[in-house]
Amino acid sequence: MATNKTQERNKNQRRAPQRKGRSRRAAPEPVAPAAHRQIIINERKEETRIAIMEDHRLVELLVERESEERILGNIYKGKVTSVLPGMQAAFVDIGLDKNAFLHFSDVYPCLPDPDTDFGEEGPEVPEQPPESISDLLQKGQEILVQVTKEAIGTKGPRVTMHISVAGRHLVLMPGAAQVGVSKKIEDRGERSRVKAILEEVVELDGFGFIVRTAAQGKDPEEFTADAKHLAKTWERLNGEAESKSAPACLQKELTLTSGLIRDFFTSDIDGLVIDSKERFERIAAYLEDFAPDLRSKITLYEDEIPIFDCFEVERELEAALDRRVPLPHGGYIGIDHTEALVAIDVNTGHYTGRRDPEETILRTNLDAAREIPRQLRLRDVGGIIVIDFIDMEAEENRQKVLRELRAHLQRDRSRTKTLKVSEMGLVEMTRKRVGPSLMQRFSERCPCCGGEGRVLSRETVARRVEQSLIRSAVYLYESDVTLWAHPRLVDYLRTEHKSSLRNLKRLHGLSISLHGTEEMGLTGYKIVSRETGRDLTEKVWA
Repeated sequence: MATNKTQERNKNQRRAPQRKGRSRRAAPEPVAPAAHRQIIINERKEETRIAIMEDHRLVELLVERESEERILGNIYKGKVTSVLPGMQAAFVDIGLDKNAFLHFSDVYPCLPDPDTDFGEEGPEVPEQPPESISDLLQKGQEILVQVTKEAIGTKGPRVTMHISVAGRHLVLMPGAAQVGVSKKIEDRGERSRVKAILEEVVELDGFGFIVRTAAQGKDPEEFTADAKHLAKTWERLNGEAESKSAPACLQKELTLTSGLIRDFFTSDIDGLVIDSKERFERIAAYLEDFAPDLRSKITLYEDEIPIFDCFEVERELEAALDRRVPLPHGGYIGIDHTEALVAIDVNTGHYTGRRDPEETILRTNLDAAREIPRQLRLRDVGGIIVIDFIDMEAEENRQKVLRELRAHLQRDRSRTKTLKVSEMGLVEMTRKRVGPSLMQRFSERCPCCGGEGRVLSRETVARRVEQSLIRSAVYLYESDVTLWAHPRLVDYLRTEHKSSLRNLKRLHGLSISLHGTEEMGLTGYKIVSRETGRDLTEKVWA
């Protein structure tokens, strides 16, 4: 049966040999122990969900829904709607609801990519860039741009004029005329080899290329084929750009699954399991042409048990948005989102250790340093992140925690930067953001609290209701009103404020009829004149 095969496959995966970790930095950095990595794909017509697992734990969740347009990586012909020298930025109409944001650094000069090695000569950077974006762009100008960050909240997407067209082994950069190699190819000898091959077999006639991680060990013929395919794609894009008026989409990025196979499915991945036969066959055909050595790593899942249940992904998803995350030894971390940053607090919880408080704190902080990078990836948290580790007296322990944090951040596909531990035990870091976080994608603003997480207490609302009733009698000369409020508030008024309501009748001659309705919300209420039927709620405070 398929279930037995799946169980046997999982046993084999647990015995998979460890491999050396990877580092993005040029200087030696600590690296977390190698992980067994697996991709689980649950595909339906309305939604595709992709789980990336490390050591059988969920570390990334990618979701594509039929009802939501995915624009990251799309290439557009856009029209500049405004140029703002004071912000060194421009806004570009690319045909979406919100105009795209274009910063000066995404126009000129071309800043070096920290994840790419351009050799000893370094990346080409013009010596004297213009001082203002207004020297480069004018309102109404039509330009080619590519989306680098999706719209988040009230902000539109971010775009760049530094277009790149990705293939399996190479990334084409029009106008660069230079070769770079991904720093994820750690072996310097292999970096030199692939760069030399590319410079030999490809004419850099107005094109630059970046060699991708998937190109490790590949033959010159595969470089040539990829380069020709990308050059033809760029010629087609140029042709469409000349014939179409702005705004227009010239090229859409691949679907989530196809893009992941092209960009992420390499020899580092131990296996891929998918529950769609049609998609399985497409992936198999693609790999036969571009990566035949990976064909044996994909498996079609055919069991009746949902694939995410079989691999225990669904259970982990249920806790993916919880504010509180438990740690192995009894401590926990709290994750709070604010407008400016994400704050992460580390606590010992019910873990008290045995004798040495410093040792207890160190162990909790180390647990947190391992779990926080996983949570950042799983929740796709980006921007500024502040981590409040528990205060430690020994500087050696602070450095140990920081090293552990950085080691586990090495597994993250998004670029991160971490500062040292401050005197107060705080660590400031950044993580590159290219789209909405899991929280933003999977939730919406609470209609009761407006996203604050708290509402006014019943006592506070009850007192405000009493003031409104008094004002309706004193200023509007009402003597008979109906109060509509949430049943929870109505019950509170009838029990806890019974005497107050009696006093309103005695002192102001006000007769009040209470009615509960869910439509008012927890803190909402409405006062209506029983004589005229008019709504008095706003008028009493006018």
